[in-house]
Amino acid sequence: MQPHIRIDESVGAPYALLPGDPARIDRIVPFLSDVRELAFNREYRSISGTYQGIRVLAVSTGIGGCSAGIAVEELARIGVKSMIRIGSCGAMQPGIRVGDLILATGAVRDDGASQAYVDLRYPAVADTALLNACLSAAQKNHFPFHVGIIHSHESFYIDDNEDQKQFWARKGVLCADMETAALFTIGRLRGIKTASILNNVVLCGKDTADGIGSYVDGKQAAAQGEKNEILTALDAFVQTEKNKEAFSF
Repeated sequence: MQPHIRIDESVGAPYALLPGDPARIDRIVPFLSDVRELAFNREYRSISGTYQGIRVLAVSTGIGGCSAGIAVEELARIGVKSMIRIGSCGAMQPGIRVGDLILATGAVRDDGASQAYVDLRYPAVADTALLNACLSAAQKNHFPFHVGIIHSHESFYIDDNEDQKQFWARKGVLCADMETAALFTIGRLRGIKTASILNNVVLCGKDTADGIGSYVDGKQAAAQGEKNEILTALDAFVQTEKNKEAFSF
């Protein structure tokens, strides 16, 4: 039994969705069959289920790289091999609408968790095969999406937050979150396939706190984006399973 997520290898699922908000678990449930509540400890709420015949976990990670990193470590210990973050973000480039998906190729490591593991010269990048499966799923479902580098930061409320956003926006960074850099870095170090699909909830130039408030209130575009990211991740897992079967002899 893992000490924080409070589940063990008996769940027998090689794939895990990683939302931040424990409440998002309820919105994953309709996409799965044979759903079973597993545990709810601190920020870590978990369920198991099946999607098109494959076993899937969904485990919330709370806010920030530190708590996400704990989930990655403990899930790896119980046999999870592929993890996709399904979270929210704030756009840093014009033309990204509320509800659009961001598929992260890599993340700026501006968080504390990833830096605790390894020198900043080590890149935080998605697993190529899993990212390609996400791209294929988003295209197949005709979901609006963007692909590129994101910025993983440590807090919404640092004094120069707006200056930081503008700095990274000038470097072509698409959006900001708080967990992806830790997911990519720790996953790569532990031999886990990782990807990150983010639902944009804040337009470029708008206040992050106001945008997240609108998201929680269930604005239509953001709510649709959340459904789109869940389905994209699940379909990516199915494609991953098919690829594994195709190359097994």
